[in-house]
Amino acid sequence: MKILYLECNMGAAGDMLMSALYELLPDKAAFVSTMNSLGLPGVTLTPLSAKTCGIAGTRMEVTVGGEEEESHDVPMAAAEGHIHVHPHEHHERSYEHHCHPENPHCPGHDHCHEHHHEHEHGHHHHHHASPGHIASLIGGLPLPGEIKIHAQAVYDAIAAAEAKAHGCPVEEVHFHEVGALDAVADVVGVCYAMYLLAPDKIVASPVHVGSGFVRCAHGVVPVPAPATAFLLEGVPSYGGEVKGELCTPTGAALVAHFAREFGPMPVMTTRGVGYGVGKKEFERANCVRAFWGETADAANGEIAELVCNVDDMTPEALSYACTRLLEEGALDVYATPGVMKKGRPGHVITVLCDPAREDQLARAVLRETATNGLRARRWNKYFLTPGRETVETPFGPIRIKTAQGWDIAHRKPEYDDVAAAAHRAGVPFAQVWEAALIAAKKEESSHE
Repeated sequence: MKILYLECNMGAAGDMLMSALYELLPDKAAFVSTMNSLGLPGVTLTPLSAKTCGIAGTRMEVTVGGEEEESHDVPMAAAEGHIHVHPHEHHERSYEHHCHPENPHCPGHDHCHEHHHEHEHGHHHHHHASPGHIASLIGGLPLPGEIKIHAQAVYDAIAAAEAKAHGCPVEEVHFHEVGALDAVADVVGVCYAMYLLAPDKIVASPVHVGSGFVRCAHGVVPVPAPATAFLLEGVPSYGGEVKGELCTPTGAALVAHFAREFGPMPVMTTRGVGYGVGKKEFERANCVRAFWGETADAANGEIAELVCNVDDMTPEALSYACTRLLEEGALDVYATPGVMKKGRPGHVITVLCDPAREDQLARAVLRETATNGLRARRWNKYFLTPGRETVETPFGPIRIKTAQGWDIAHRKPEYDDVAAAAHRAGVPFAQVWEAALIAAKKEESSHE
């Protein structure tokens, strides 16, 4: 099984993640060539050789119109108003976010559409991009649908976090145009590299967020920045003695989206290590490390199984309970008919869930069913990594559910899309289904 381990001991930033993955690619030149031919306005990627604490790696320079975005850490005393603030370079370009100036719920809405960030060359940019504009930009890229779906999901998460942090609707969040293009390049680059590597499993270390303060469009904010903190909900993270913003919103969104497990590096046979080097210098190596390797074809996961017997619930009540358990986060719920004590007909209810949700689901079973107790056990789990892509058919776009791993690939059209397309076109369901499978096969062949 192919496994990718992301070591985020010095945080996570979009350009650093892309640089680390770039070092693992077999055809690095083709990756850069493709990224530079996507048509992102004014965007150019240039891989630069870099070192941190004597360790050689890559820093992916992303320029927009010949400029790099910069973000600025703020010394503690300056944040407290004791000394003048001197901007410092940071290891990832940041993008500014703004709520709409007419939104009365936006903190500081009288000035939140202004641009206070100081760029490396002292230039100020006043154009902004909305989430809708970015979605249109990503959707029009000449890349496989799977890459664009991942990129859009990452950017949706960023926009939602920014909106939550600033108390405004998502549609009123505006990204600074140069920073937005910079971040789109980072996000798409990471998604494209992940697509090319196609790991069966992605694990990440807990994320070091740094400490202190960072300057943004609205002023000086604590590290992690509010949007970053929201994006890291559910992700193990920690602060430390290092002063500065080590984890950016882009990096947080990418790690949260792709990593399925967090913890120490798993037992693996390493085939390559990528070093994504940051611009800023610390006393310790400032890099993201990506370990690429293999594990034995053993179980690649664990699952919890909760089981109980009921003989005093109506079919309607049982159906409702199963629906509620799925809404609570169960991976699957099913009822098997059985004969209970004294010959009473009943059902064995089985709930499958992530081990981390075992306690939550056990309580839900007791609440939603008539049982007074249940059994819980853990099982090793073998599974193919799920995914999703979109293909074009004569009947319109159809989403395809994918599952891959161990040199096995399954593809299945999304029922709702097929049914809707068949209804619109007035053709049999099977005709659209077959067209979607043919399109999916062509898409797969074009990238082999």
